[in-house]
Amino acid sequence: MDTTDITPQNTRVSNALGAEDSSVRLKAALAVGSNPDPVFLETLVERCAVEPDFYVRDMLSWALTRLSPEITLPRIRLELDSELTQARSQALHTLSKIGDKSTWAWITRDMLRDADDEVARTAWRVAVALVPEDEEKDLVDELVLQLGRGDRDVQLSLSRAFVDLGDVIKSGLDKAAENPDPAVAAHARATELLRQNPETGFDAAIEEAKREVRLGPERAAAANAAVASAGTETSATAEPTETTESTEAADC
Repeated sequence: MDTTDITPQNTRVSNALGAEDSSVRLKAALAVGSNPDPVFLETLVERCAVEPDFYVRDMLSWALTRLSPEITLPRIRLELDSELTQARSQALHTLSKIGDKSTWAWITRDMLRDADDEVARTAWRVAVALVPEDEEKDLVDELVLQLGRGDRDVQLSLSRAFVDLGDVIKSGLDKAAENPDPAVAAHARATELLRQNPETGFDAAIEEAKREVRLGPERAAAANAAVASAGTETSATAEPTETTESTEAADC
């Protein structure tokens, strides 16, 4: 911070951004964003790297977007190489909020493959938002390497990133669906199901994809049909009993 710009008010706001109470920090970040001043650039970036509260971090990023990109982007770029995983993740998140397509070149393969799940998930989302149309295929080829990675939330994030890219993902997913690793194959098939029908729930898509990997597409389709048929028959048979139970419950 330029010492010539330090005022008692600026000092109070800077102190509030590091206050113990998260609600105080949130209000301070809102105040800085509502009255953008370059004097707070460094403080905002530094707080992004260590702020423990999600909502405060998001407000800090918003405050950064209120400053001129000419001064904000070069500083954020430095954070992309930080040793702190949160600093990298939040810098990527802020890039997604700014949405400057010229920053696409900053999204490296190392970021897309980052060992930290939160950094990688954020990088996938930002890459999809910023990628030029003529580089979408290369991005798909890179993201395919991450199929099967992590827990449900990580896989859901990757599937959403794929779906946001549109039809360009189909050939890459079709190839990955034949991968000998069942986790990779199931994730690829589930993502293709979501591409075909975005309203399909991720958990349902994963379960169906796992059946396909285990049984093969034809046997899985037959199993699904059998389950659906059994479910219809069970519902029809159980209906009088359910009505009786509901009536009894209402009378209690």
